[in-house]
Amino acid sequence: MASQTMNASANIVLDSVGNRTLVCHDPHKISSNGRYNLWRITFRTCSICRSVAVKMDPKMMIRPGWKPAILGLSAVFTTLVFSLLLAFALKRYASLDPSVAKPLPVIAAAQCLLSFQNVASVLTELKMIQTDLGRLAVSSAMFCDLIGICFMASSFAVLQTSGDYPMISVLAILVFVIFVLVSVYIIRPLILKSLSLVPEGRSIGESHITAIFTVLLVVGFISEMIGQHFMFGPMVIGLVVPEGPPLGAALTAKLDIPVGKILYPAFLTASGLKTDIFCIHFQGAWTVALIVFLSCVVKVGAVMLPACYMDLKIQESFVLGLMMNVRGLSELVLYNLFLDVEVLKPEAFALCVVSVILVTAITTLLIKLLYDPSSRLTPVRRRTIQHCKRGTELRILVCIHNQENVPAMVNLLEASNATEESPVTVIAVLLIELVGRANPMLIAHQSHRLLQPSSSRSGRIINALRQYELCNEACVTFQSFSSISQFDTMHEDVCRVALDQNTNIIILPFHKQWEIDGSIGSVNRAIQNMNAQVIEKAPCSVAVLVDRTTLRGSRTILNGQSSYHVAVIFIGGADDAESLSYAARMVMHPHVSLTVFRFLFLGSDNMRERKIDNNLIDEIRHVNIGNERFAYQEEIIRDSVGLAASATRLGGSFDLILVGRNHQESPLLEGLGAWIGCPELGVIGDMLAEPDSERTASILVVQQQRLKGKVMKRISKPVVIDQEPFHAT
Repeated sequence: MASQTMNASANIVLDSVGNRTLVCHDPHKISSNGRYNLWRITFRTCSICRSVAVKMDPKMMIRPGWKPAILGLSAVFTTLVFSLLLAFALKRYASLDPSVAKPLPVIAAAQCLLSFQNVASVLTELKMIQTDLGRLAVSSAMFCDLIGICFMASSFAVLQTSGDYPMISVLAILVFVIFVLVSVYIIRPLILKSLSLVPEGRSIGESHITAIFTVLLVVGFISEMIGQHFMFGPMVIGLVVPEGPPLGAALTAKLDIPVGKILYPAFLTASGLKTDIFCIHFQGAWTVALIVFLSCVVKVGAVMLPACYMDLKIQESFVLGLMMNVRGLSELVLYNLFLDVEVLKPEAFALCVVSVILVTAITTLLIKLLYDPSSRLTPVRRRTIQHCKRGTELRILVCIHNQENVPAMVNLLEASNATEESPVTVIAVLLIELVGRANPMLIAHQSHRLLQPSSSRSGRIINALRQYELCNEACVTFQSFSSISQFDTMHEDVCRVALDQNTNIIILPFHKQWEIDGSIGSVNRAIQNMNAQVIEKAPCSVAVLVDRTTLRGSRTILNGQSSYHVAVIFIGGADDAESLSYAARMVMHPHVSLTVFRFLFLGSDNMRERKIDNNLIDEIRHVNIGNERFAYQEEIIRDSVGLAASATRLGGSFDLILVGRNHQESPLLEGLGAWIGCPELGVIGDMLAEPDSERTASILVVQQQRLKGKVMKRISKPVVIDQEPFHAT
């Protein structure tokens, strides 16, 4: 007796013959268990592998440096050996269900793998990818990716033949190697040749994108034909695609929405549908949990041991081990592939997916709790202009976003008065927003690198800054770095370079640029946010330069001018003391004149702070006795209205006005903070930076070094302004 029924929605035929039931499934339909037809699976997985691979840097995979290489080798092979030994021991001596026991060595071997995409994604979310540990972890993960790709290519070559034909497996591996060589030495040059026909600065056409996607599907088919899984072909093509614009950037932009917003969530959903947690038994759960837990512990230890010999602290070594235990998309892709080729059964697959979720959640939480990147940016000594010792160089870090920032920066540097007795070292950091392979991994390799002049925009900026060095060859040293990252994390690069280079002050560009009529020409909120972060976390003094050189009808550098008029607005406090100390150095330049305006409150005041300020001003006035380019004025102010009126009238008489960002508590400032528009400039700086065609002076808003966010205790220290030392706080 035979009966036959059909499910029209899924096109499933059930044919019962005796006590047997035959199930026929149409592969072109979608069934309730989450299975997709072949072409959708192929395109989805190929696209995901291709947006992943296009963001990888093959050069860093092959030449990672000795530290990442040692960490990667130790993490992979130590974990692999231990996990396999444990898996074989459990398989032999523990009573396990065959569906769990058989894939146990495969599950154990998978614990040694490490993906840069997982590490980079998690560290980006935690805003740690630009830290020293973040860079080291991502570099190590990328090298581990190279090992993993080789391992998986070999494994799938064996799995495709079920391990019964070793010669065929070896042949499949050799053919895959040939495919890689063809991709590197034939396909990549062809891509480069076609891109050379695209004019510089122009985007590529849709024909290039269509051709790449066509090649994407073709190489996936070729991968299957040569005995590999179809995902390896798109991954190799993604690696050989040239980084950055025009092609790398265009592909990343094209794939961001369809892959990141559609295919990737669909893949996660499909993985979730395949994960049947109700089929998990206690025996299998504790076995896999034991392997995963001990593998994580071993990997942490395998990373910590060499890391300690690399002069990392024990806590940092432990955190680095946690970073290299992060799981994510790569493991899910791997487990899905194992499920497709029936290496994993439903119970084992569910256990693996659950382990990915738990390990990532726990390691991410521990990393966030145990590692504070800002703690490494805390200096152990004063780094200010005011406390710079006699005979030492003044080290200034200038941040450049575009070429428009250069003339005002050069004027400021020239006014800093570099001499043979007190030289100046300029560290230029170019702020370059991450484009092209816009992925956080690039930050670990390309930011914080020395730039060389070239025909690019960066080269023109560097060449313009080098003119200042050439004009002061005997007393100026120049270095240049680039911060290639997203603006929301760029402040970490700036602060790190400032710490490493022992700078005394950081000069930041203001986020607004002026038109010639005094109106605001452009506003960059990303720069403003970066400035605020640098001001908060800087390991030295920091200043924001509001550039108004366009309003004075001249873009020439200081050497071409007969005189450069500088003013200081002094109310009191550490920040005003720092700005005055900087100006006191400037007035020693033969082409700089300085006028100090001190505003005093008519009434009670902090007598201790007033005494410290008096000592500083008296010393500066004493040093400048007989200097016709130095002037000092005091004005008694009754209230904040009088202060605002007196300060704003100075805007049209000087080339540069220096003012402290914060001031000691005074009734003069009451009510002014309620109207502030740019908090990074402080009350007076914000007032001076208001759009006004009559105010043509550039403004330098200075904040003296903070220690852990607090103002340093003001004590008497020797201060040098290129003559005899004087004492002030």
